[in-house]
Amino acid sequence: MKLTGSQIVTECLIEQGVTDVFGYPGGQVLNIYDALYKAGDRINHILTAHEQGAAHAADGYARATGKVGVVIATSGPGATNLVTGIANAMLDSVAMVAITGNVPTHLIGKDSFQEIDITGVTLPITKHNYFVKDINDLAPCLREAFQLAKSGRPGPVLVDIPKDVQLAVTEFTPEGVVPRLPERKSRDKRVEEAVKLINECERPYIYVGGGAGSRDMAEDVKALCEKIDGCIGSSFMGLSLIDSDYESFLGMQGMHGHYASSMANKSADLIIGIGVRFSDRATGNTAKYCKGAKIIQLDVDRAEINKNIMVDVALVGDLKDSLSRILNAVEKKERPEWKAEIEELKKEESLIEKENLGNARGLHPKYIFDAINKHKSADTVVATDVGQHQMWAAQFTRFEKSRKFISSGGLGTMGYGMGAAIGSAIGTGERTVLITGDGSFGMNLNELATAVTYNVPLTIVLLNNGVLGMVHQWQNLFFGKRYSNSVLDRRTDFVKLAEAFGAKGVRTDNAEDFEKLFSESMKSEGVTLIEVLINEDEFVLPMLPPGGSIDDIIVSIPKEDN
Repeated sequence: MKLTGSQIVTECLIEQGVTDVFGYPGGQVLNIYDALYKAGDRINHILTAHEQGAAHAADGYARATGKVGVVIATSGPGATNLVTGIANAMLDSVAMVAITGNVPTHLIGKDSFQEIDITGVTLPITKHNYFVKDINDLAPCLREAFQLAKSGRPGPVLVDIPKDVQLAVTEFTPEGVVPRLPERKSRDKRVEEAVKLINECERPYIYVGGGAGSRDMAEDVKALCEKIDGCIGSSFMGLSLIDSDYESFLGMQGMHGHYASSMANKSADLIIGIGVRFSDRATGNTAKYCKGAKIIQLDVDRAEINKNIMVDVALVGDLKDSLSRILNAVEKKERPEWKAEIEELKKEESLIEKENLGNARGLHPKYIFDAINKHKSADTVVATDVGQHQMWAAQFTRFEKSRKFISSGGLGTMGYGMGAAIGSAIGTGERTVLITGDGSFGMNLNELATAVTYNVPLTIVLLNNGVLGMVHQWQNLFFGKRYSNSVLDRRTDFVKLAEAFGAKGVRTDNAEDFEKLFSESMKSEGVTLIEVLINEDEFVLPMLPPGGSIDDIIVSIPKEDN
């Protein structure tokens, strides 16, 4: 059948199983939007308040559902407004396809109105991108974009389509959903080397990251843990893969990780990294990281091997296949001394937490998350912005299922949360909880309009301490309490703001009221914002100082020292 380029875009999206797209119309994508309008009974478009919000929504949608997220924007500022969202998806390995319009091909390079070389701009922050000059290449490029986005190490792919290509007509033949590209298998020799190290070790630590999460490897990881009698820690990106109540799971490790997890990582004689980057936030000073321990790294991306930490054995290829072969070959062994050491670390962590709660300068965030854990369901997605509230969410939120923690890791994007929470809620159909702060929320609070317009099931928990919390914490501890531009001193009334957008807004400064308000919000429809007033000098602990290692971990700060 003969279709225009714009119709081909729409038909390819539907063909690839896309049910929801996020975006914002403009001059160079009007034809695409017209085609979407005509296909409205088969595909749903969510109009956000800003293109950055649309990109974050597509990102959150992809993380929560495991599908490819899709975002559409016009040329020029519409396309450049996607850049932060695309970069965020790239650094966190999120499968996303961004479709942009551009000026007609005969105007390219002539500084036409709203012309921008978006493929050049996004080249460093995409897995691949396309500038489609020929209508006959459009469908193949779109299909390949979906295939690349979800294959191997997931990531964003951009397709830029000039206006004349959208208007041109060609023959279109529908096809099925493109499969993931086949992944290479790890070499038998490397599997044998890994098995040998595991069999010989005494203190194994399994370290899971976002790569394991994107492949839904919870049961595989737990099976290995039980067979080798080890323990499991996670990177920030690996959170929610392993259910929080799993006995051998110690939580996040690293700069603001759980004490027991970080110390077990330090004490281990073997680290088994599965889909992790060994980033600086997780390792601290790389020169001191796990000296004396052997390291096995499983990753689908060869570029990650020995990039940050030199490893003893590297298995490059399909993570599930690599882990399955290790699991089948490794000896079943009990390690009671290691388990006893882990239990002691857990007890030490409990004592540290008790001390920090005793030193609280008002309402400690842990009590907020205790209430959230009590009243959210196993299917509730928890999304966050970036800052102190994000680290408290990572430390204190309890998860029962995978893909329930949605947060910006690699790029650390303030303002990510609103879009991501909207995308998560629309993708799952479940009520989503957004944890944010007054600094991050101010970045993209305009997306309240989107959430209210679409009656998104969303509870926003806004921790308001009147400062840029993490910056303020660093300035307190390492810059002589010189609070340069970290005290917001804004007069924004977030409750009235929520009401102005059409949401419900409430405020509290105590745990009992918060629990009541949060419980009510989880049973309600639409959007509720709960502003929680906390002290500006409440710190995220534990913490590694800049340039420090686990040996330098800061676990508590007495009130009088602050």
